[in-house]
Amino acid sequence: MKLCSDSKILIVGLGLIGGSYAQGLSAKGYEVGGIAKSAETVAYALGKGYISSGYTEVNKEYVGKFDVVIFALYPKVFLSWLEKYGSYIKRGAYVTDVTGVKTSVVYKAREILRGRAEFIGAHPMAGKEVYGIKNADYKIFRGANYIVTPTADNTEDAKEICADIGRALGFKRISFLSPEEHDEMIGFLSQLAHMIAVALMDCKESKHLVDYTGNSFRDLTRIADINEDMWTELFLLNKDELIKQTDLFSEKLKELRDALAEEDAEKMKEMMRLSSKRRRYFNVKPKEEKIE
Repeated sequence: MKLCSDSKILIVGLGLIGGSYAQGLSAKGYEVGGIAKSAETVAYALGKGYISSGYTEVNKEYVGKFDVVIFALYPKVFLSWLEKYGSYIKRGAYVTDVTGVKTSVVYKAREILRGRAEFIGAHPMAGKEVYGIKNADYKIFRGANYIVTPTADNTEDAKEICADIGRALGFKRISFLSPEEHDEMIGFLSQLAHMIAVALMDCKESKHLVDYTGNSFRDLTRIADINEDMWTELFLLNKDELIKQTDLFSEKLKELRDALAEEDAEKMKEMMRLSSKRRRYFNVKPKEEKIE
């Protein structure tokens, strides 16, 4: 089963990602509705044509008319919403999300919705260092990765519909990982990288260093300008896995530090050769595809 052209899609949360989803799916011809806390946000999305209808309140009749519901909320807010309003969702609907952690979200969401709608997690690996509907731009998904996180209980229909959302938005690669595999991967690739950037910026007062820095420091710390509420929540929800990845990095940093202290040039070169080899895997740029 695929996402039908007449499928009605509701997006709950119209920030940067939710707004970009709304923009992209509407551009593809889907009927998209939205719910957001701010009347200004809803008005902006309506004015731009990102949604065809929208509310700031959760209306049972409104929520119940949608075939697919996408949640672009912080994990705890998302689960709280489901606990309170999950019974409003149409029976047989498909529900997905954009949250950056999965093990602590997927199973709870499935339990809350069991018997009414089918939940299947997803994670768009794209974003900006800015927030809000006014920064929405679905071109950020072009060439990016999109991860679907099914459990053994998910149907093939749900997997296909969730993947179709990614395709409609222009993601280059659609991958399937279990929630546990996702959290291990994201703990290393994303959360650890943010921890390193934060720690590096916190090492020294850097206002005066701006006059002397080159691109290397800017590149390493680009993600240090961080949404502390969201990332603290994500870190805590993936605590065990993130600590494992942090310990792994600390051990490797100490290995390099010890080689430096001992003036073991060959060990340092060996580590650099390995890092160069592995970094080259990321150097191949995907072909850009035109988004209509």
